[in-house]
Amino acid sequence: MKIALTKERKTPPDRRVVLSPEICREAIKLYSELEILVESSDIRIIDDAAYKDAGFKVTTDLTDCDVILGVKEVPIEALIPGKKYFFFSHTIKKQPYNRKLLRAVLDKNIELYDHEVITSKNNLRLIGFGYYAGVVGAYNGIRTYGLKYDLFNLPKLERVKDKVALVNELHKIDLPAIKIVLTGTGRVGNGSKEILDAMYIRQVSVESFLTKVYDEPVYVQIDVLDYNRRKDGVQKDMFDFFDHPEEYDSNFKRFTRVADMFIAGHYHNDAAPDFYTLADTKKPEFKIRVVADISCDIGRPISSTLRASTIADPIYGYDPVKGVEADYKKPNIIAVMAVDNLPAELPKDASDGFGEMFLEHVIPAFFDKDKNGILQRARMTQNGQLTARYKYLQDYVDGKE
Repeated sequence: MKIALTKERKTPPDRRVVLSPEICREAIKLYSELEILVESSDIRIIDDAAYKDAGFKVTTDLTDCDVILGVKEVPIEALIPGKKYFFFSHTIKKQPYNRKLLRAVLDKNIELYDHEVITSKNNLRLIGFGYYAGVVGAYNGIRTYGLKYDLFNLPKLERVKDKVALVNELHKIDLPAIKIVLTGTGRVGNGSKEILDAMYIRQVSVESFLTKVYDEPVYVQIDVLDYNRRKDGVQKDMFDFFDHPEEYDSNFKRFTRVADMFIAGHYHNDAAPDFYTLADTKKPEFKIRVVADISCDIGRPISSTLRASTIADPIYGYDPVKGVEADYKKPNIIAVMAVDNLPAELPKDASDGFGEMFLEHVIPAFFDKDKNGILQRARMTQNGQLTARYKYLQDYVDGKE
């Protein structure tokens, strides 16, 4: 079986890769029948020479490979008909900008596996870059705070080698006695938590966060039942929220009255309530002035996220009175950091972590007849058709919605 690592071609360039040379070597030790090729790339964080030195062929021709692995969407013109592809297609939510890509995948009889839907039997995601999104998002949030109030100027991560160096930069600064609310307890939220802990910022309880005044920076990490409550007042568990989000109202406003910074590391269901609305931000009691929106869902559930920002230009301001973008350094303006590809800012660390998960969960499925259904659940297309699990995308493909 031949697997190939494709060159990332999306603009702006993404330097991550699915498998590092070290992970490739581990894979072929475990599976002697596996061969790995690497498409030559001048942008990848790990250069061609590193793969050659590790004993892997670097080529520009992937036509004889069985499976092609990428990170971001493969441009339509670069897709090789009849192949099996793994990449983040950004189509499962019917994203309009990738409709043509999914059509092309079907037209070219490509078997598409989306990293985002590589899940366990319980439908839990098995691989992803979420942890590093949380790490980078927390760093960028702290950096945004320093820039907004002219307190410190942390370097952009393009000038920082890795996570260790990132933490060292954070140790050089002093935060004032601010309150940070962090949402999410999954990979993203816990990646952010690790950074706040590395800064020795004290974690406090919800009650203490809401009621006490501190002479040091503190944070609270909250989950769905901390910022949502059932409309009927009946207290249930988080699984009830996941199953019936429409039965809940937001209870997040109590945090907006006391928090200075909001780091959004949660997963949001479209049927769940918004955290806050544009009208909420106009109220005098709305205190948050820095938002690091790692989740980056435009417009809702975080109304001040007007658009995604970029690695090159990561911060913009939101004027809650006028409802428009403004200079984020002005006193009453909310500074928004909403980069939608945060892990790309730590490409080597993120690639290493992703590759370890891919080796653990996906590569075995190629050789054990997919006994755990990993490939079956992630297979979006086959024989020029959407598979049964993804038939809901047919109207999207046809342009009917």
